Amino acid sequence: THSLRYVYTATSGVPDFPEFVSLGIVDGMQIDYYDSNTKRVAPKQDWMAKTEGSDYWERQTQNSIGDEQTFKANIDVAKQRFNQTG
Repeated sequence: THSLRYVYTATSGVPDFPEFVSLGIVDGMQIDYYDSNTKRVAPKQDWMAKTEGSDYWERQTQNSIGDEQTFKANIDVAKQRFNQTG
């Protein structure tokens, strides 16, 4: 059997660190990367870059942009509930 996991990190106000990062991981090996600075999903394994075409990477990028927006909204709600700013 195989495992596919995604790890998401959303931050607010952390200097020199993207507000959102997403990592795709198969069987413990990172296969792709997205962050809110680059706004692109990039392969982290040669076999992923060779196996998947540009349509795949564009779809993954659009999905990640949507994930980023959702996480950003959730952080805004949490900041409001806990009376945080910035």
